[in-house]
Amino acid sequence: MKKVIYVFLLAAITVACKNETKSESTADVEVKELISKDVSTSIYPESITKVFDAHGGIDQWNKMHSLSFSIVKPEGKEVMTENLKTRAEIIDTPTYTQGFDGETLWVNEKDGQEYKGKPKFYKGLMFYFYAMPFVLGDDGISYTETEPLVFEGKTYPGILISYEAGVGESSDDQYKIFYDAETGQMEWLGYTVTFGKSEASPDFHFIRYNNWQTINGLVLPKSIDWYNYENNLPTEKRNTVEFTDVVISEKAPDNTMFLKPKDAKVIE
Repeated sequence: MKKVIYVFLLAAITVACKNETKSESTADVEVKELISKDVSTSIYPESITKVFDAHGGIDQWNKMHSLSFSIVKPEGKEVMTENLKTRAEIIDTPTYTQGFDGETLWVNEKDGQEYKGKPKFYKGLMFYFYAMPFVLGDDGISYTETEPLVFEGKTYPGILISYEAGVGESSDDQYKIFYDAETGQMEWLGYTVTFGKSEASPDFHFIRYNNWQTINGLVLPKSIDWYNYENNLPTEKRNTVEFTDVVISEKAPDNTMFLKPKDAKVIE
């Protein structure tokens, strides 16, 4: 989509230069200036652009190639590393390692411990929640204004996020992002879960985003709070997930780290 926009702009400049008696040097300068400008944000609605900007900007995010973070769980530390361009991923835990090389999903059990999770469901799950709001700038997404969220007397404007058919594992998923009207900073995420279901879900779960940290020019979560919900509204806090050892970099990760080990199980 972005490539199409660039081609269209270049074509428009070419026509304009033919119709007007401008020197070649002037036309060249105009082309270079236009290409150098940030036109990527123009494909997004003003509301979601405001949110992106409050978190460092979608263009700063697009410069990055790798992201890693840790989550401490009862069974030990879970370390996730993501290639932000290919979405290859590896999740390393004390009892198993789960990986995706861009095509093959695999699980490698450790010390004879049987893995009883749902690898297809968990693939990309915590990355997606962590990388808010920037993952909502992916291709194949549509944005619609939705009813604001009112919580503890404060009103948060909302944006409904939906996906084109075939996008991701669960294209029927929907998200609602709610943000601070003044600052544009993301405050809440509502989301449905349709994985493994034959139809869309009407139930929205809620996560509160109110603990941020700035890393490499981007405002990213330090922790997020899951809330109980009733009638598609958050009620009281249920639990908190903290993120540590966060690294986001313009350097791409070594792709060999995502490859399936010899003894790992392939997930069809």
